Amino acid sequence: MNTPLSSIVLYLIAALVGALGQALYKEGSGASQLTDPVSLLTNWRLLLGVGCYIAVMVLFVAAFRIGGELTVLYPVYATTFLWAAVLGVFLLDESFGVAKGLGVALIIAGVFFTAR
Repeated sequence: MNTPLSSIVLYLIAALVGALGQALYKEGSGASQLTDPVSLLTNWRLLLGVGCYIAVMVLFVAAFRIGGELTVLYPVYATTFLWAAVLGVFLLDESFGVAKGLGVALIIAGVFFTAR
């Protein structure tokens, strides 16, 4: 079975949305208490992060409905690590050094070779 480009694009979008969900979880974690369920349920960042993961699930299902191989599509989702690094630097003011750059390059190479 061949994997349509549209399925791959949906998985790339899912990876970006998933990374955004993680950034929202990180931002929301500082404004809530695990011992106070109300603070978790009223934290808009955490709720938006959950919404991101629901959107990821919908994108996964849509990509599989179009067609495609799991062994091609799931490695594409590994680009979440790349998007998380980008969002961490630009939205959360995190550092990005040579070691992280090499790690991201290895992930991209792995996705490329696995998805082929």
